[in-house]
Amino acid sequence: METNLLTGILQSGGTTNTLPLADALVTIYEATENAPLAVGTVKTDATGRFSLNPPRTTSDSIFYATASVGDGVQLVTIIGSSLPASITINELTTVAAAFSMAQFAQNGVIAGNAFGLRIAAGMNDNLVSPLTGASSEVLLSSPNEDETNSLRSTRALANLLAACVQQQACAAATLFVLATLPNGATPGDTFQALVNIARHPANNVVGIYTQSKALEMYLPSLQRVPDAWTIAVKVNNSGSDEMLFGGPANIVFDHNGYAWVTNNVVQGTPDSARCIMVLKPNGQPADGANGTPKSPITGGGLLGTGFGIDIDTRGTIWVGNFGWGNNPDDIPSYTGNGSVSQFDALGQPISGDNGYQGGVLRAQGIVSDQDNNIWIASYDNNFVVIFPDGDPARSFGYFENERSYTLKDEQICPFDIAIAQDGSGWVTNSGGLRANSKSSVCKYVIESGSLRQQFKVDIGHSLKGLSLDSQGNAWVASGGDDAVYLFNPEGEVLGKFSGGGISCPWSATVDGDDNVWVANFGPMTFGNDYINAAISKLAGTNPVTRPPGLKTGNPISPQTGYTLHSAGRPVLLHNGDPLYGPDATTESYSPLMRQTNCVIDQAGNVWAINNWKPNFDADVSPETGNPGGDGIVIFVGLAKPPIKKL
Repeated sequence: METNLLTGILQSGGTTNTLPLADALVTIYEATENAPLAVGTVKTDATGRFSLNPPRTTSDSIFYATASVGDGVQLVTIIGSSLPASITINELTTVAAAFSMAQFAQNGVIAGNAFGLRIAAGMNDNLVSPLTGASSEVLLSSPNEDETNSLRSTRALANLLAACVQQQACAAATLFVLATLPNGATPGDTFQALVNIARHPANNVVGIYTQSKALEMYLPSLQRVPDAWTIAVKVNNSGSDEMLFGGPANIVFDHNGYAWVTNNVVQGTPDSARCIMVLKPNGQPADGANGTPKSPITGGGLLGTGFGIDIDTRGTIWVGNFGWGNNPDDIPSYTGNGSVSQFDALGQPISGDNGYQGGVLRAQGIVSDQDNNIWIASYDNNFVVIFPDGDPARSFGYFENERSYTLKDEQICPFDIAIAQDGSGWVTNSGGLRANSKSSVCKYVIESGSLRQQFKVDIGHSLKGLSLDSQGNAWVASGGDDAVYLFNPEGEVLGKFSGGGISCPWSATVDGDDNVWVANFGPMTFGNDYINAAISKLAGTNPVTRPPGLKTGNPISPQTGYTLHSAGRPVLLHNGDPLYGPDATTESYSPLMRQTNCVIDQAGNVWAINNWKPNFDADVSPETGNPGGDGIVIFVGLAKPPIKKL
């Protein structure tokens, strides 16, 4: 009879000496929508080792292992959809489990939909190896390692647990106090304590750091107090160093959880990129295996893609082409350059070499409604354009205003679009890319083959991205006045909000709790170096799901926002060049940069998009133009997964 032998070791410590944990109860679970299923239980021997024969080795969901060490000390390892021959359970695997499963763990139990759990397990493996219990190769390599502080943060939190495992005086009790929730609920074990920290990373930051120094078995650890206890994984591999990330701008996730990413420019040049990227759910480049796309994607008329990307109900991808260059404010004279590109689910172009015209000039936001009508913000000719049922030959639109190239304040420049549940479309008008341009918000409906404007509200400065919450309210980022505006469905302004690290916000994203995440571009002024870039979080309109004591629009993130700092090494591109180029005289120590959006996947990971480099002068200098940011920073398990788009 064939057996499925799984062996493992339970131990404390990792980078220094390790200590086996004997006579501890280990259970292997299969996670489900509800209570997990135990598939095997065993005690460790004197060397901390164990073995068992589970009845199955694969799952549509995931397996995970728990180890009860005693006195509320529980360690966890996320295994994934297939059981390997052996696993390790220690403090570092527990940290990775707590953060990757933060949105699925409650009262020490992991449960949820299989799709989200599989994505979360993939992100877990970006933090730790379940086989060895050591830090993952992803964290040990560029663009992570000491180019960010995440590797050291995981070790600091592992040390926090090690003091509990080694039964240092009051260590577990101190951890439980530090990890008490804002509503006063105290964790029942060390795993839930780490989950609480992952979900509320700005709580008791200094106390947690101090306690992490009590017993350091994972080294080197953090050398300074972080702004918050977030853990992020940075990715910058496009799949080809001939087409490096250069100003990624926006993301849409397909039905497999793959991230399709627009890309502004050829890295280090002002020239329009002619590719987009596709990343697996774990942030690695799509490789074309098993009927998936292969990154990078080319063809279809791609030319300097901007903010616009979406997937229609048929699974085809629509991308807006902006077309960058040395003089983006000059009157355009394009002949034959595509304005919109279309691809099938495998990344094969549907549009031709010049893309689709259809009255669009320099597309920004693009979105499909419930009937596969494609809405396009035609930035450079002040049109909101519709491709009915995706047909550019039958396009129609709404002409907002004659564009003036001398009276810059009179520009309209439609920028982003969001579709409401009733099929109406919200549109932001940015007034241009400058920080203080006049802006407005409009709403449209399709009636008898034309667009009718329901309202227009002049508000804010340099509006960019917007999102709608579950109640139909619109959250709009206003970069020129460091604010996010809230509108009700009828277009009434309900509030103007700031704080929590908001700095020239570019877009707002609503999570599954109706709380709001803000991508910050940073000050758009000469001489500014946005070295403390952050994403921000605001309390939403739902009083049940926002933190107790907070009102709509109150900051949830700390004053700094959620940041990502270097641990001492300069930022490198994927090809090994310094961020500002091989001949640069200045190094960057800012792994998180000027963002144009932050997008949440189905595991609650927040993908913050590095669109511009930190130094504003380098981006707008005549020598380099806009060389673009270098990739994506993924904050692990930080947000409630949004309701999946049908």
